[in-house]
Amino acid sequence: MASRRFSRILLAVDETPCSERAINYAKEIVADLQPALALVTVVPPTSPTSYGVDPLLGQQPIIVPEVTEIQQQASQDFLNRLAHEFTGATETFTFNRVGDIRDEILQVAKEWTAELIIVGTNGRTGFDHFLSGSVSESLIRKANCPVLVIPLNCD
Repeated sequence: MASRRFSRILLAVDETPCSERAINYAKEIVADLQPALALVTVVPPTSPTSYGVDPLLGQQPIIVPEVTEIQQQASQDFLNRLAHEFTGATETFTFNRVGDIRDEILQVAKEWTAELIIVGTNGRTGFDHFLSGSVSESLIRKANCPVLVIPLNCD
């Protein structure tokens, strides 16, 4: 089998330990291959809050737009700091999205024409996995390119 040289790598990140593990693996891969790199993080949409709302008075839950704005700015700051750590990449792009994590990662991969997606996973199993689902598993099933999943507990 001929070896594949990936020239466009998408790294899905957040500020969790499982993502940190994927970031470290990606740094080694990027240093070796020197591809174009895209970093993507997704902020889930802000849920309406019912704090201080009385449904008996017909009051509806509210969404505080500032919460999403603050989360997006923090995510963009994280992406900007992280982009400077990948000195081996020929180019570095950042994508900061709001929405469903899996859908947004897949959309960025499609729009940016990623050749490889790298993502971390926390390795949940059983009932925990049933409740929370698995973004990495969904990516493997739906992506149009290879997906490299880095588990938290690998050495």
